[in-house]
Amino acid sequence: MSPQVLVALGALLQASLVQPFYLPGLAPVNFCKADTEGKCKSDVILYVNRLNTDESVIPFEYHHFDFCPSNENDSPVENLGQVVFGERIRPSPYKIKFLESVNCSTVCTKTYHKSNRDEMSKLLLLKRGISLNYRHHWIVDNMPVTWCYNIDDCQYCGEGFPMGCFVKDKRGFSDWCTTSLTYRNPNTYYIFNHVDLVITYHSGKNEEWGTAFKENGGRIVSVKVTPRSIRHDPKHPDCSVDAKPLEIPYGDLSNDLEITYSYSVQFVQNNTVKWSSRWDYILETMPHTNIQWLSISNSLVIVLFLTGMVAMILLRTLHKDIARYNQMDCGEDVQEDFGWKLVHGDVFRPPRKGMLLAVFLGSGTQVFCMVLVTLAFACMGFLSPANRGALMTCAMVLFVWLGTPAGYVSARVYKSFGGEKWKSNVLLTSMLCPGIVFALFFIMNLILWAKGSSAAVPFFTLLALLGLWFGVSVPLTFVGAYFGFRKRMLEHPVRTNQIPRQIPDQNLYTRPVPGIIMGGVLPFGCIFIQLFFILNSIWSSQTYYMFGFLFLVFIILVITCSETTVLLCYFHLCAEDYHWWWRSFLTSGFTSFYLFIYCIHYFETKLNIEDAASTFLYYGYTLIIVFLFFLLTGTIGFFACFLFVRKIYSVVKVD
Repeated sequence: MSPQVLVALGALLQASLVQPFYLPGLAPVNFCKADTEGKCKSDVILYVNRLNTDESVIPFEYHHFDFCPSNENDSPVENLGQVVFGERIRPSPYKIKFLESVNCSTVCTKTYHKSNRDEMSKLLLLKRGISLNYRHHWIVDNMPVTWCYNIDDCQYCGEGFPMGCFVKDKRGFSDWCTTSLTYRNPNTYYIFNHVDLVITYHSGKNEEWGTAFKENGGRIVSVKVTPRSIRHDPKHPDCSVDAKPLEIPYGDLSNDLEITYSYSVQFVQNNTVKWSSRWDYILETMPHTNIQWLSISNSLVIVLFLTGMVAMILLRTLHKDIARYNQMDCGEDVQEDFGWKLVHGDVFRPPRKGMLLAVFLGSGTQVFCMVLVTLAFACMGFLSPANRGALMTCAMVLFVWLGTPAGYVSARVYKSFGGEKWKSNVLLTSMLCPGIVFALFFIMNLILWAKGSSAAVPFFTLLALLGLWFGVSVPLTFVGAYFGFRKRMLEHPVRTNQIPRQIPDQNLYTRPVPGIIMGGVLPFGCIFIQLFFILNSIWSSQTYYMFGFLFLVFIILVITCSETTVLLCYFHLCAEDYHWWWRSFLTSGFTSFYLFIYCIHYFETKLNIEDAASTFLYYGYTLIIVFLFFLLTGTIGFFACFLFVRKIYSVVKVD
């Protein structure tokens, strides 16, 4: 960690000792009945966000569907991570005052005439959104509005709530349709045009306000919604429990249709829940949380045991080899070399396509540093779920600013191969891997543009990303490469012979392809449990928050990739096969292939995506993740093997 980061952390720690310290955007907001400038707010602003679904990768903005309009001029500014993930936060038309209950207030009425094509197309879009189970995502005081439901006598509270309910047949289309007797008519759409909001607040001691704050003020700790479908009379809205639902037929309308949107608000005081722990009820009641704790614990124990066994076997065998080789050199009888010592004159022979390998290693170093620093900040709480988009923003900014180590590593490795085309090396390091990622991203963005999705990155944001790439990352890569080429060439512990040694016939397990395939199994075994929850957070709108466990799994992944690659490299050298450069990179990098297979399995078993565009987008984003993971794991395995080979040939006596 750089001195600047340490100084910044020290300043933050000192500030936290002097006064309460909150991360930007995460400070508590005081609410009260009457506005007091700079101290508390009376308006509780409800924001709407994108609508998404598990049955499609394509999200849409709130105004894409024909809901009640609102003034979008006061929309908050999204950060880079939110824009890339398709979040579009806008003020809603729902007006809420703190501690002022609302009983069946109407927002607007939408009329659909069966003879009007434009209105019928808007209604058809609403129907399609309901049938695909698109979900609202609302925000109050930077807190997601949650919908709590029961499954198997257990209550779960998840972010967002559905647009409506489509009953396909007598059994219904989904669980929350079948459990409700209200929505039971087959081939019928029920749009949730009414919401019951329950806002829970904590009203405790406040030194500035004293008793007045305790009676008329507070901090919001939860917002829960109960969506309902109600056939309103626009002049006399009825929001009672017995109100009839609004049924929309599957086919054409027989009469004109009116949809009146309404809402009710209730405030509930709860002083047992503190503001600092208000996310707990969402995180602790998510499905599979208990399973995750148990599975991660078992995975850590198994992986640590296996890696310990590999390290012990490898170290004991190596110790015997080195002792035997050195003892033979000191003896009077000269015997012929055997094993990995036999290839000492070829083990550091430059590989084929050394330029490409150096470029991959430079980009892999860039990805490794980005992941390490991002996870470290996440573990310290800087990238919590409440700080929306911060994780993606941090990762992208770090990747851009870490061009210097990428250029340095690529230049040093390429120079050690005897390469002289330094200009080509620097250009490829700064352009090849980022260019592949950007090309895939741009192609998928074109599809999102064509679909009118909120996930489509605006044109000027794309220009900003290109500006970061060419204006920051590329120059920093040149700087790193400059210092890398200025360094002296790496001196290997043994000299390389002029004539390459012939490699004998190899057994099945020492051949390149079987070894590479076997090399990715163990590293993948230590991450596949985490993969399920990470993919859920990406594609199923579930909140991922166990960054401490993720950081630990990442460290174990590094150890496992290193030990597995070193072990297989040792077997290949003992079999007199000295082509270890590319093989060490591909052995641990092959873990990405198993990652891709798992993503296919997740797509087929956990998602209900059927349309071609969403399928293409899913696999496009998956290819980006797999490619970056390939660079990450391949770089880890290569440098572990590189240090291992240099170490063993430096401690053995060679003539």
